[in-house]
Amino acid sequence: MAMSETYLDSDDLHPIDIVEHIAEHYEWEFDRIADDQIAMAVEGQWKSYSVTLAWSNYDETLKLVCTYEMDPPSERMGELYEALKEVNDQCWAGAFTYWADQKLMVYRYGLVLAGGGTATGDQINTLINAAVLSAERYYPAFQLVGWGSKTPQEALQVAIAEAYGRA
Repeated sequence: MAMSETYLDSDDLHPIDIVEHIAEHYEWEFDRIADDQIAMAVEGQWKSYSVTLAWSNYDETLKLVCTYEMDPPSERMGELYEALKEVNDQCWAGAFTYWADQKLMVYRYGLVLAGGGTATGDQINTLINAAVLSAERYYPAFQLVGWGSKTPQEALQVAIAEAYGRA
């Protein structure tokens, strides 16, 4: 039985209600900002990520934004934007961007449920995990570009080789 099936057996649940149940299950800190928005803190290996999900009735989309603080030296911004382009070429779902004014690295994804579609707990759980795993995977590369004086291509070699196990 899937994790979400243990407590989410109704198609009538609002997507943000499902997210709240998932956050409670994993014991993540969260704040239900509004009926259609929730913000959570999810611990990764490298950082604590701020994950916000919002439901838009207008375009029937569950929007996810996963962020972490990053303030690279201004002289490395060109290389960082090049790294973002390279990373986004590797991402099949979602995309990274850098919000310079807020000094945030951002991973974004929108789950379109147009036509009355509903998201399952497993889909939303996978969406959140994929966002955090993507942030974790590319965090070292962005750091190497920002502060390690590596080229985007050199730094991305770290992200391409997925590690197995822990040392």
